[in-house]
Amino acid sequence: MKKKKKKIFVLDTNVILHDSSCIYHFEEHDVTLPIVVLEELDQFKKGNETLNYHAREFVRALDGLSGDKLLNGGVRIGPGQGKISVRLESVFHEDLRSNFSSNKPDHHILNTAYQIVQGEPSRDVILVSKDVNLRMKAKSLGLPAQDYRSDQVRNISELYQGRRMIEKVDRALIDMLYEHPFEFAADQLQIDKPLIGNEYMILSNGRKSALGVHDAESKLIKRVDKITSYGITPRNAEQTFALDALLNPDIKLVTVSGKAGTGKTLLALASALQKRKSYRQIFMARPIVPLSNRDIGYLPGDIESKLDPYMQPLYDNLGVIQNQYASSESKHRRISAFLQEEKLVIAPLAYIRGRSLVKIFFIVDEAQNLTPHEVKTIITRAGEGTKIVFTGDIYQIDHPYLDSQANGLSYLIEKMQGKGIYAHVNLERGERSELAELASNIL
Repeated sequence: MKKKKKKIFVLDTNVILHDSSCIYHFEEHDVTLPIVVLEELDQFKKGNETLNYHAREFVRALDGLSGDKLLNGGVRIGPGQGKISVRLESVFHEDLRSNFSSNKPDHHILNTAYQIVQGEPSRDVILVSKDVNLRMKAKSLGLPAQDYRSDQVRNISELYQGRRMIEKVDRALIDMLYEHPFEFAADQLQIDKPLIGNEYMILSNGRKSALGVHDAESKLIKRVDKITSYGITPRNAEQTFALDALLNPDIKLVTVSGKAGTGKTLLALASALQKRKSYRQIFMARPIVPLSNRDIGYLPGDIESKLDPYMQPLYDNLGVIQNQYASSESKHRRISAFLQEEKLVIAPLAYIRGRSLVKIFFIVDEAQNLTPHEVKTIITRAGEGTKIVFTGDIYQIDHPYLDSQANGLSYLIEKMQGKGIYAHVNLERGERSELAELASNIL
């Protein structure tokens, strides 16, 4: 058997800031850190953001691996794995000097990778970066470059939708969903692809149809009813499915995806208000990723004023629900009271850090702008009696180093599908307006 040739992976700083455990995911291959990467990590060690955490964790792990050894010779990452080494700065190669400025750390990383290629022509050297521009620069030099893919969804087109259409269903089965006990055995359905837990379906036979959900524990298909939640009535089957999952106390984790205008956030908030008595508090949060990746510091005013534009969409959804009722009605006044008494809290996700998530209805909006690690951190902090809802559009990402395949929401949907306490619904039909739907589809 031919021995597999070991590769050398050269890491960009952003890979480490994305996943502090990244070096353990390169199997038997070697990993090289340009010295400038360690210098950049030093700048990120202080702070409470996720990337600060990753910087600290990685440096600690590297220190543990190196012990009293120097890293320029390389140390074993783990059993059956390659070595990790730190590459000291080299004089800019003439191929780079004439095309790239030496003032940018990225170009020093590029130079290090290029120098390794020249020094070890028998080895495959690959630059790993979350920065697509740096990858293009590497490829322009004939240097192989790739994204960090360990936490990517393999095929986004096959991502779990949470519901399906089943046609030509035996009419007798559909009739059973309209008669007590409003269910039938799942094995009576003649389908090619097996159902998974909490998967929703539209069952159709000619003119007659019914909405159902697969209960994996009882192995039954149960009817799903159209329910109004705090004045919000679902306008289509997908929204009906989403509300069913959001209001089900046995489902502790829900993801709702879909393009703008499909009602993701509105349904989540309406469900939280409907179930308010079952929870100590409602949290609504979203990550702060400024459009065009401009720092919020350029905005005028104090920190609250700077954050208001990012939180306003959440308040807008709350206003839609509140305006279902006249200002004199109790439900209208109750929402204002919830805000004043902090029974309903709307805040940036970073402000939730350190808070106890016990008996909380926790809604995380724009979850596509979270990394898989951030999503995991949120879920693992859930205490007893807490329900967590992630909403977002996996195709509308503002984070510079995430895409439809490599983001926390896509990763969560792929990993959690079929779990008994989890449900997902992808919303496709826009319900905002004819104009909004047209723009979303063709622009």
